[in-house]
Amino acid sequence: MSDWKRAPALSADTSAAAEAFQIQRWRELSMREKATLVTALSQAADAMALAGIRILYPSAAPRECFLRLAIRRLGFELAARVYPEIADLTE
Repeated sequence: MSDWKRAPALSADTSAAAEAFQIQRWRELSMREKATLVTALSQAADAMALAGIRILYPSAAPRECFLRLAIRRLGFELAARVYPEIADLTE
């Protein structure tokens, strides 16, 4: 018997056959296709994060939204080092 163990499922509500198909499709993508996919997913994540920031801070200017997104991406400490004006933000 092999020591190989199946990785846990990527999603609890997806069949093993569908998951295997998805993984195989990812393996077949060219590097360009993978880069395009990752870029699109990153942009979608940023858009959702900005939407959440706008809900929490409806009167925030675009720069403030950008800074709050930087805090989410980088953590407060690093974001404040990169963008010192973050220290001026109020909760």
